[in-house]
Amino acid sequence: MEITDKLVAYVAELAHLKLDGEQRAQAAADLARMIGYVDKLSELDTEGVEPMSHAFPVTNVFREDEVRDSMDRELVLANAPAAKDGCFLVPKTVE
Repeated sequence: MEITDKLVAYVAELAHLKLDGEQRAQAAADLARMIGYVDKLSELDTEGVEPMSHAFPVTNVFREDEVRDSMDRELVLANAPAAKDGCFLVPKTVE
């Protein structure tokens, strides 16, 4: 992939960077090095290797959801400093 001034300017704009001439040249060299590294990775033989999202096997460690009875609303609201229509009443924070 060819790294052009237009590409460097586009990437800089996406990153909200203001680059001068010397910085653009350095960014172009850096981008070329990064893309060269990724190209080198494409030389690897990945035949028969399953895609993965983690280097280690990860399983869901959360428990299954189960429906349970919750606390009585009146009992919970008994601890509230203020309540209205079955809900906690809190001070207004936005004008």
